[in-house]
Amino acid sequence: MEGQGFWFAATIAAMLVGLSKGGLPVVGMLAVPVLSLTISPVAAAGLLLPVYVVSDVFGVYAYRHAFDRRVLMILAPAAILGIGLGWLTAANVPEALVGGIVGLIGLGYSLILLFGRPSHAVGRKPRIAPGLVWGSLAGYTSFVSHSGAPPYQVYVMPLGLDKATYAGTTTFFFAFVNAVKLIPYFALGQLSPGNLSVAAWLFIPAVLSVLLGYWLLRIIPQALFFRLVTYALLGISARLVWQALMQIG
Repeated sequence: MEGQGFWFAATIAAMLVGLSKGGLPVVGMLAVPVLSLTISPVAAAGLLLPVYVVSDVFGVYAYRHAFDRRVLMILAPAAILGIGLGWLTAANVPEALVGGIVGLIGLGYSLILLFGRPSHAVGRKPRIAPGLVWGSLAGYTSFVSHSGAPPYQVYVMPLGLDKATYAGTTTFFFAFVNAVKLIPYFALGQLSPGNLSVAAWLFIPAVLSVLLGYWLLRIIPQALFFRLVTYALLGISARLVWQALMQIG
């Protein structure tokens, strides 16, 4: 992990993580693909987890008064099941397959949001059964490649949360998921001293980007915010599907 190319990609990846924790969800999913331009996706996921965790601390503080407790109570236990399943199957399930499934889900749902009803104006009550399904899938895919946002959004976006509550709930949920992931990542040797020393340098751009994301969220109109989130979901999901097809082919 040396050279200007690596450090440039790592800095951009850390900034994307910070922006996502500051209130611009989904963009954090770009972090692993960006860093994977210079190192393997597995190494990129391991390197970035400490950056996610440190950014989570600042994101949780920023949104400590803006989150939906019921949504978190439904999704958090389900995410633990998904993470556990990811740990058990880490050596047997191809990452390309998981990424492709996540991409197809996100692609289909974002197209429905863009060409069907508005993504931020549905407003239904959080239900337990769907939450257990999507929460488990979010935990699993987050464990595999930090790509838990599409399943999470499929469940949360139709709830009609305002943009601050949506951003805060997202930040709290993935802060919990990332904290739980520390255990299996450590057991699998992903948190080596070398990774931690490199990650320490990335904390600075990540934390500064948390503040930038929080500021941007406050000035972006709510309708535009959710439309940007949907377009980001569409683009990232399409990339996951394409990447899976290339790896399988």
